[in-house]
Amino acid sequence: MTSYDTTGHASLSSAEAADLAARIAGPVWLPGDDGYQADCATFNLMTPVRPAVAVGATGVADVRAAVRFAAGRDLPVAVLATGHQVVGEAGGAVLINLSRMDAVHVDPGRRLARVEGGARWHQVLDEAGEHGLAGVSGASPTVGVVGYHLGGGHSPILGRTHGYAADHVQAVEIVTADGESRRVTATSERDLFWALRGGKGNFGVVTALEFSLFPVERFYGGGLFFAGEHAAEVLRTWREWTTGLPLETTSSIAFLRRPPLPGVPEPLRGTFVVHVRFSSLLPAEEAERLLAPMRAIAPPVLDTIADTPYRMARTLHMDPPRPAPWVERSSALRDFPGEAADALLREIGPDSGTRLGFVEVRLLDGALARPPAVPNAVSGRNARWALIASGAGAPDQAPVFRAQLAALAGALAPWTQDEMNANLLTASQGTTLDELRAAYGRERYDRLAAIKKRYDPRNLFRVNHNIAPA
Repeated sequence: MTSYDTTGHASLSSAEAADLAARIAGPVWLPGDDGYQADCATFNLMTPVRPAVAVGATGVADVRAAVRFAAGRDLPVAVLATGHQVVGEAGGAVLINLSRMDAVHVDPGRRLARVEGGARWHQVLDEAGEHGLAGVSGASPTVGVVGYHLGGGHSPILGRTHGYAADHVQAVEIVTADGESRRVTATSERDLFWALRGGKGNFGVVTALEFSLFPVERFYGGGLFFAGEHAAEVLRTWREWTTGLPLETTSSIAFLRRPPLPGVPEPLRGTFVVHVRFSSLLPAEEAERLLAPMRAIAPPVLDTIADTPYRMARTLHMDPPRPAPWVERSSALRDFPGEAADALLREIGPDSGTRLGFVEVRLLDGALARPPAVPNAVSGRNARWALIASGAGAPDQAPVFRAQLAALAGALAPWTQDEMNANLLTASQGTTLDELRAAYGRERYDRLAAIKKRYDPRNLFRVNHNIAPA
């Protein structure tokens, strides 16, 4: 019999852990074991996980055994690959850590990549780059490739040209709630294939993914960092400038307040700057002509724009390379007029007094707004802009960050839409049924819930933005 701790979460005995360990090639850890913390570590230190047991899966057989063990005791299953997007503490759950399953194989002839569940984007960038190929990759090199695809996947370089990363998935290998392994494609189990691409981790443990690559070797891009005193002019110019960019070019703008710490580059250390991110697949001379209106605003305090190998796309946004504690919130915007820009500046401009260290507005549209060749569950395609914001610091600062994030979201509410991409859902806290239904749209959500009932009727996979069985 499974016992329960004082919080009401399941607690496994050493005998039960030993029974699980006998079925698993990888390590099995209970709370208090030496390896427990390492296998439960998250990239966002504000979102710790504390499962009943942690399993370090080394292959599909381990995943199947762990899922069957959980199902036999009616315990939830939580999946951890890189720890970037964690929802809930996984109390009482069987946690499956996929980080040991990180193989990446590139087939240059077929322009196809196959990655295991724990692979990170820097691995794909390196492997594909050897063949002059590129995936529809995100900004951070340490983000998990699988989770990124399952939520949609917006690339700051290839997104406006090729759409969402999920649109180019060719096959998904998954262990479902019955402990069975499945290879799901557009011609097999079509409903599940539709749901997996956009429905995040609600339908099982994805052990491998195959997706298309594109012949892209280089891009022209980087960032222009302007002193915070120019924030209003930079934002106003950027908003108007982006509306005329060709599909081969994209941009976002970030308001950064960097702490005075040694790891922060000297020109940015302890300062407030506005970071204009820019990338283009056009020739450098043409891209520079496009960039001219932004360069004319003021001399930048730092300029990283250059002709760059695509494998170095990891440097485009200069994302933090190491784990840190933060609280975040995101919104999808149907429009971003001058009034919205003014509202944003009142909340996070140089005189706002905000403690939010990162606020970004991303240009979307282009191919991101088009339906894919093979339909999927990715939502929010009609959003033209995305807002992502966070505050980083000690846990006792979290209430302040949440209040300021709520104020920012409220200020932009007149231009915000409900339907949004699943990867924009706040990772550091759960979502209600009404919030999820709004984010996916009623018809899409109801279809996802019906598919969930077919493949996970007991809702074992619920430590996430949970789509409950219909």
